[in-house]
Amino acid sequence: MTTHVTRAMVRIGFGEGWVPVCVPGRVEPGRAVAVLLPDGSQAAVFRIRGGALHAIGNVDPFTGAGVLAHGLTGSLDGRPYVASPLLKQRFDLASGRCLDDDAVAVPVYPVVEE
Repeated sequence: MTTHVTRAMVRIGFGEGWVPVCVPGRVEPGRAVAVLLPDGSQAAVFRIRGGALHAIGNVDPFTGAGVLAHGLTGSLDGRPYVASPLLKQRFDLASGRCLDDDAVAVPVYPVVEE
C-alpha cells in the first residue's frame, strides 16, 4: 500500500502551471525567499506582516543583480513594497512598479499557498 502525504506548499504561477516554492513556514512575515524559475529567471516570494504573499522578479533592474529577496519591506499609503538592498529603489509588491521611477517595473507573479 502506498501512502501519499499532502503538504501545504507555496507555489508561483508560471507559464501554464504552478511552480512549487517551499512549505509556507519558510516564508516568514517581513521576509522573502528567492526562487529559480524553469526558464532560468528569478523570482522573490514575500510574506508581508499581515500574512499575505506576493511574488515579483528578484532581479534589481537598476543593477542587474538578483537581490530583491534581500530587500527591506515596508508600505506606502497602505501598499506593500520592497526596497532594493543596493540602490534603495522601492518596488510595489502588487504591481511590480518602481515607486521611485515610473518607467521601471519588475515582473509580478501570481502566488498561492495551498
